Amino acid sequence: MERARFAHQIAEKRRLIKQYKMERERQQKLEEEEEIKRLRKELIPKAQLMPYFDRPFVARRSKKQPTVPREPKFCIPRHKTIKCCRMSCNDMSGPSLLQHLLSSVEKAEALYQQRGQLKEE
Repeated sequence: MERARFAHQIAEKRRLIKQYKMERERQQKLEEEEEIKRLRKELIPKAQLMPYFDRPFVARRSKKQPTVPREPKFCIPRHKTIKCCRMSCNDMSGPSLLQHLLSSVEKAEALYQQRGQLKEE
């Protein structure tokens, strides 16, 4: 007897929950439809008034000052130079650049040889 009453209460609760969910979904759907209708009414393109052409257009000079041309800067700033080659752009002409690179390679080779000799000892 108690088991039947308990099963009936469970079935009643499930039916009420299902009914509540269906009602909530129906309300949500109605709200969405109303929102869509409202948006469609707002977004209807409306005719714009024509501008008045009774006065002729008069072109006027601009009151802004013209831009002043500047010379381009072809020099690389010191903080943007290559770390191994701390030379300015003016120093990096053909022969001096080649000499600088050769000297840096020679220095690197000398360091490499020194380290190799230290490991052998």
